[in-house]
Amino acid sequence: MPNLLPETIARVEHDLIGDRHVPADAYWGIHTLRAKENFPITGTPIGAYPDLIRALAYVKQATARANQQLGIISPEKAAFIEQACQDIINGNLHDQFIVDVMQGGAGTSTNMNANEVIANRALEIMGKAKGDYDQLHPIEDVNASQSTNDVYPSALRIAICFAARGLESAMQHLQQTFERKAVEFDDLLKMGRTQLQDAVPMTLGQEFRTYAVMLREDMAQISHAVKLMHVVNLGGTAIGTGINTDPGYAVIAVRHLSEISGLPIALAPDLIAATQDTGDFVQLSGVLKRFASKLSKICNDLRLLSSGPQSGLSEICLPERAAGSSIMPGKVNPIIPEVVNQIAFEVIGNDITITMASEGGQLQLNAFEPVIAWSLFKSIAHLEAGCKTLADNCVAGITANRERLVAMVECSAGLATALNPVLGYRKATEIARAAVKTGTPVRALVKAQGLLDDATLDNLLRPEVLTRPSRALAEPN
Repeated sequence: MPNLLPETIARVEHDLIGDRHVPADAYWGIHTLRAKENFPITGTPIGAYPDLIRALAYVKQATARANQQLGIISPEKAAFIEQACQDIINGNLHDQFIVDVMQGGAGTSTNMNANEVIANRALEIMGKAKGDYDQLHPIEDVNASQSTNDVYPSALRIAICFAARGLESAMQHLQQTFERKAVEFDDLLKMGRTQLQDAVPMTLGQEFRTYAVMLREDMAQISHAVKLMHVVNLGGTAIGTGINTDPGYAVIAVRHLSEISGLPIALAPDLIAATQDTGDFVQLSGVLKRFASKLSKICNDLRLLSSGPQSGLSEICLPERAAGSSIMPGKVNPIIPEVVNQIAFEVIGNDITITMASEGGQLQLNAFEPVIAWSLFKSIAHLEAGCKTLADNCVAGITANRERLVAMVECSAGLATALNPVLGYRKATEIARAAVKTGTPVRALVKAQGLLDDATLDNLLRPEVLTRPSRALAEPN
């Protein structure tokens, strides 16, 4: 046993390995201390994720109620545990959750950190000294009827549900911002492109409305994937068999968890399967990757459409957010789409990490849920931030170069496609190639060759016919 420090500085706690000094004012204990020493990995403590800390407190509060209801712990202890949990739910003591988010042990250190903080806060409420575990014990009382293997994944699922709310709100904000721009740009004709070559005309509004539609579709996909998080394995304890629990414990604990969290939490139908299966995390990550890849594509488009300003497409102007160069005067770069591109690359990488961590599980438990948790939290948080900055610092301020759009449509050989029905493909091809070779507008070539009269040509090249042909042709002129 090491030399004791004054009680005002440290207290002594014991575990199966031996004795250690713990700071006297710390709410965490010996298990947390060892984890802090063992896992100096990312420098990011679990306390940096308030949704996870609150979710852990929800689980511990629900289990305290279930244990009290079943007579496993006394009503007095349950009340003190509940009050300590409520303090954490209210945002207090999060700085006491100090273990690194990346850890071995399948999340055991996270569970121990929660047990110790809750126990010592409960002792404080009782008027007892921190570390006086004879009065209320982190494992015997706070962790009663539990295992890390059902507490950690249950808390993680709840935390993801809460974290996803911010992402879904940010996605909706971005979607609505694109929709407003689509309305603003609905009357602006431009050239659509396939494989970076001129294709056929469309409106700038159609182009931006497509982005809004893509976002709306992914919002629905993410919402569906998050709903999978509502099914938990709480009560399964070590491997899903429910060892060391009352036969009615799981159902009671999950009912309390649903009431406390406000989520429609349900008990998994097979707790052994649920304890080892991380497929729902993989599915959510895959949907996040899908969204990230589409969001990155949108940012690629914005950078292309604004390229220039003199020598690129220059069809739109992004708002100027910062000087773009320390050597080239006047240069302004598309920094907001660029940072969102990088977020997408990270999310795609996180998905690979989550996939490999899920695949790496063995037998009755997946030991790698901590890296799954960390990767999911980063993906969700960074996508949320990316959507917000893209909406507010880029899309909302985009303007259209109207004269440039008109000039590019008039000079594009792509207009020849609209003449196929009356001139035929071969003749329209000749017109298109002549337009490219000579730089003469399609309209002028057709008129010069006397192929169509002015009225017919004007009708074929009306914006509404070019961009909404099925509707325009059904309407009277």
